[in-house]
Amino acid sequence: MNGAKILIVDDERAIRRLLGAATERAGYRVIEAETAREALTALQIDKPEAVLLDLGLPDRDGMELVPLVKAAGAALLVISAREATEEKVAALDLGADDYVTKPFDTEEVLARVRTALRHRLAADAPAVAIGDVEIDLAARRVTKAGLEVHLTPKEFGFLAELARHPGRVVTHSQILRTVWGEAHERDVEYLRVTARAVRRKLESDPSAPTLIRNEPGVGYRLTPPGD
Repeated sequence: MNGAKILIVDDERAIRRLLGAATERAGYRVIEAETAREALTALQIDKPEAVLLDLGLPDRDGMELVPLVKAAGAALLVISAREATEEKVAALDLGADDYVTKPFDTEEVLARVRTALRHRLAADAPAVAIGDVEIDLAARRVTKAGLEVHLTPKEFGFLAELARHPGRVVTHSQILRTVWGEAHERDVEYLRVTARAVRRKLESDPSAPTLIRNEPGVGYRLTPPGD
């Protein structure tokens, strides 16, 4: 989605320049903000399609901006030096599309931006195609290479939650709350069993999954093979 406006929010000028140069080379239009206040102003005035957000801002914790960015309708990629799993889970549960830790590879960031923008466009789609797998959310029907695949209600619920956010990490707690209910929010073993079952039915090689990918300690991501 070249030509999209990207808002880069970071208090380090060197980081803004690095990300700005990389995103401009990729064909995006760049807006910069050094503080949370500048970022919120840019959200209202410039209406970016995607935001690259640092959490360590001088005037406000960047985590507080996550739901505000998502409420504005922008795709959101957190880029932070905070490496703790708890921080990643919190950002993703608040609505971030992805989380990259510093130091980062600019090509990886660009790839994740492209995925987040695709997810933004596809969020309301009634059917999601990932490789040769198609998930029809409205009809609750899954096919692989044109052939229907039978999934149990919990297996479909698990897959559907990933399909609603293609390319994005969906946290364990979010899936468990949605599919099993809040009483089972910590029953991660339910997810492991269900993920194995779905992989056996959809992956070409369930022992080396390329469709349903695990983010250790965080959650699962539905990703086209080769991405």
